[in-house]
Amino acid sequence: MSSAAVRWGFIGAGYVATRAMGPAVHTAHGAVLQAVASRDPQRSAVLEPVRVHDRYQDLIDDPDIDAVYISLRNGQHKEWVERALQAGRHVLCEKPLALDAAEAQAMFATAQASQRLLVEAVWMRWHPRFQRMIQVVLSGALGPLTSISSAFTFTGTDMAGNYRLDPTQGGGALMDVGCYQTHTWLALLGHDADHPVDFDITEVTADMGPTGVDLTTSVTGLLHTSGCPVPVTGRQISSFALPDDQHLEVRGQHAVMSTGDGETFTNWKAPSSLRLGDTEEHFAPTDPFQIMVEAVSARIAGDDADHHDRVPALDSLRAAEILDQIRVAAHT
Repeated sequence: MSSAAVRWGFIGAGYVATRAMGPAVHTAHGAVLQAVASRDPQRSAVLEPVRVHDRYQDLIDDPDIDAVYISLRNGQHKEWVERALQAGRHVLCEKPLALDAAEAQAMFATAQASQRLLVEAVWMRWHPRFQRMIQVVLSGALGPLTSISSAFTFTGTDMAGNYRLDPTQGGGALMDVGCYQTHTWLALLGHDADHPVDFDITEVTADMGPTGVDLTTSVTGLLHTSGCPVPVTGRQISSFALPDDQHLEVRGQHAVMSTGDGETFTNWKAPSSLRLGDTEEHFAPTDPFQIMVEAVSARIAGDDADHHDRVPALDSLRAAEILDQIRVAAHT
């Protein structure tokens, strides 16, 4: 396509779309918010698109739309991702991309058949601090890795009626915040189609809530990859029931790296820091949503530079497989 701005259409006008993605598109270079469709036209209008559609399908069929951002309930992702792709639209879909690996595989097969881009919106992977962590690991400054430990927990006291508590919509702590941590493993360890990251679970627990979703899932296991001479211990805790905590520690034989100030997985327009051995690096406030929008827009416009592809399809597929593996182990 031409170098003109990529015309975005939003399906869903909830909290993230209104607070973060809408402003990001308005601010981003090479992007314009062309249309929004949601259950509430007045809420759609708050995002200040060029036009508002009453129906999701009307937005997908709009000839002035190049790319669709989908921020619906997890259980609705597959239907509307595939509809958008089949209509010739590129798609950026909120995490977690799919309810399971089979859904993710079907979605990427549709993207390939439609010759359109499908990206999972794991926006923390565009954050400069996270990119710096990958750079440090690749540089060998930590030495061979020995462990990656993380937690993403919060007390979901205000979630009555929220789809995150609905098992039919892909609710539960593992799906909601475990996906960030699983993507972290894949990004830090690196892998390809011939050398995937394998995960052997050694311990897993899940505390189930009254609606049938996991309120807390804890898992420990061994991560195997061709880039590491010995298995790396992976630990993650995901919870809607524990006090607020976001942390990430990466240990190597020579040094330890960990996140400092600023939320580990959801830092947005706030200062942050990274501890590397005895030193501390500081990062200015940034908007990773804007960085993501600009990167995906650039790829749609034909720029396939590596730095625009922070969440390749291979990572989304493998993350879905690992989440499936954890979920099955927790219930057997």
